[in-house]
Amino acid sequence: MNRRVAITGIGTVNPLGNEKKSFWASLQKGVCGIGPITTYDTSQSKVTLAAEVKIEVTDYYTSVEARKLDRFTLLASIAAAEALKDSELTTENIDFNRCGVIVSSGIGGITTIAQEQMRGIEKGFDRVSPFFIPMSIANMAAGRIAIESGFHGYASCIVTACAGSANAIGDAMRQIRHGYLDAVLCGGTESAVMPLAIGGFTSMKAVSQSSDPNRASIPFDLERNGFVLGEGAGIIMLEELEHAKERGANIYAVLSGYGTTCDAYHITAPDPTCKYWIKTMRDAITDAGLKTEDIGYINAHGTSTPPNDKCETLAVKGLFGENAKDVPMSSTKSMTGHLLGAAGAVETIICALAVKEGFIPATINHKVFDPECDLDIVPNTGRYQSIKHAMTNSFGFGGHNASLVISRYEQ
Repeated sequence: MNRRVAITGIGTVNPLGNEKKSFWASLQKGVCGIGPITTYDTSQSKVTLAAEVKIEVTDYYTSVEARKLDRFTLLASIAAAEALKDSELTTENIDFNRCGVIVSSGIGGITTIAQEQMRGIEKGFDRVSPFFIPMSIANMAAGRIAIESGFHGYASCIVTACAGSANAIGDAMRQIRHGYLDAVLCGGTESAVMPLAIGGFTSMKAVSQSSDPNRASIPFDLERNGFVLGEGAGIIMLEELEHAKERGANIYAVLSGYGTTCDAYHITAPDPTCKYWIKTMRDAITDAGLKTEDIGYINAHGTSTPPNDKCETLAVKGLFGENAKDVPMSSTKSMTGHLLGAAGAVETIICALAVKEGFIPATINHKVFDPECDLDIVPNTGRYQSIKHAMTNSFGFGGHNASLVISRYEQ
């Protein structure tokens, strides 16, 4: 059995918008979602910028409910509710026993962990919140979404750092493709704009210390000096294509290919030979039944760190050869910042809308050309252009690699 898989619902909460429509409008305009950190005092910190979500969670949950859930779970639940509503799946048109949830988080409830550690030191560890464990564990977003949706099929949390939500979506596709499930709410969520997380990234010199929001997340720019931490969630509904067609669903795109590998090289640095990044992309394209020349847009991992952007450029050249410079490849992290475990899902949403609407988003705030990053990065201004097949890349600490191919739905 090798069934085709459609995207029939989209939900997102991220620095550019708290639902699909406003997010897409901001992306088309090239809005920068980066600004001064508001969640804590940064006066003694080297890093002062992040890409925060501007949302009042009490518009969606009571204050009592919100206090029992870490922010990463709240953001995921809000996005999942949007995706489920958007898909119009109900118990009347699908068996919820054959519907699943696969939602990644790279770090989980790190804010809750830090808060309860302080509470334990101050008041004794027997006085920490009884909700501490369920609030902090990384699988709770998936668990909460299953509870709220009523989906009783396979539910899981993929934890593969910044490749997590791309792996979650790819694994969900396989669950449907091979007949285990008929629909899956899948994606990723992250909320780690807090002192401990940013301090950890600062110590390892991974994040930008720029004070200018327009010169902080600048992928492929010669002056790039680290990523900007973002927060948010991206959840999509994947559904078996024939089932979606039979019920007259709105089909955004087809998820046609998935590749995943491991560098098995270093805990944080990419393999400089790029051979497994190349293999990941090639496997995704082959899985989709396509050739490299069929790819009309690449949504790059493009973190704005010197090694990542250089290696991704080399990998694309290694796979696409002399045609590499003909393929538009932008990094939307220039607008959203790096959403860690949610990045791949939000960028899959971007690719789905890109092939449906015929628009390639820009790599904004690009000023200084880097000869080692000399591909068509769609600098500063997006393009209206027909795209039949797009690919998104996600590469995470630990050497985790994932690529997805998203194709235009044609009846």
